[in-house]
This record gives sequence, structure tokens and C-alpha cells, in this order.
Amino acid sequence: MELQSLTNCEKLVMKTVWDAERELELADITQRVNELYDKEWKPQTVSTFLARLVKKGYLKHYRKGRVFYYQILIPQKDYLGEMAGQFLEFWKRENVDIFLAALEKRSAAG
Repeated sequence: MELQSLTNCEKLVMKTVWDAERELELADITQRVNELYDKEWKPQTVSTFLARLVKKGYLKHYRKGRVFYYQILIPQKDYLGEMAGQFLEFWKRENVDIFLAALEKRSAAG
């Protein structure tokens, strides 16, 4: 399964949803993404990114009263696996040792 790519802004919104312990509504997502990533996005901006994520199949939404809640369709683990696979495919599998060494160096520094 090849997932559609996400823009950096869509990744921030999706990561916010993945990190939540429950399904969130627009106001919650807006507040969290602004706090976590030092943004000043308006609800309309976040709503646009959420609509794109729904269209790309990462989320679905449902209405409860007057509020829409967002439900994860693509788990973070699946996304990370797909992105890692695409990365390795691009850099060719023979460079896996170089990639792992760079990753190890980065994690040791942090």
C-alpha cells in the first residue's frame, strides 16, 4: 500500500492527532498544534489541513451534534513504515549500513 505524501503542515496536524489519546475535534487539534509547534494557526487553517488528510485517507470524520470529530485511519506505525521503505528505496538498499550509522550517530548526539 503506497500512502499519499503529506506536506509539512499536514504532518504536524497528523502527528498531533496520532499523539492524542482520544479522538479530537477541530478546536482541540488547533489548540494542540499551536502549543506543540509554536504556531498561530486559525481554526480555518487547521480545518483545511484536516480536510486534506480526510481526502488522502489518513483520517475520517464524524459528526456528534454540531461538532466534527476526527478518527485515525492510517496508524502512525504504518505511516512510518511506508516512509522508511520509500526512503530506503530512493537511496537504494545497498546504502542501508550508511543510513543506520547516520541514524545511530544522530541518536547518540541527541
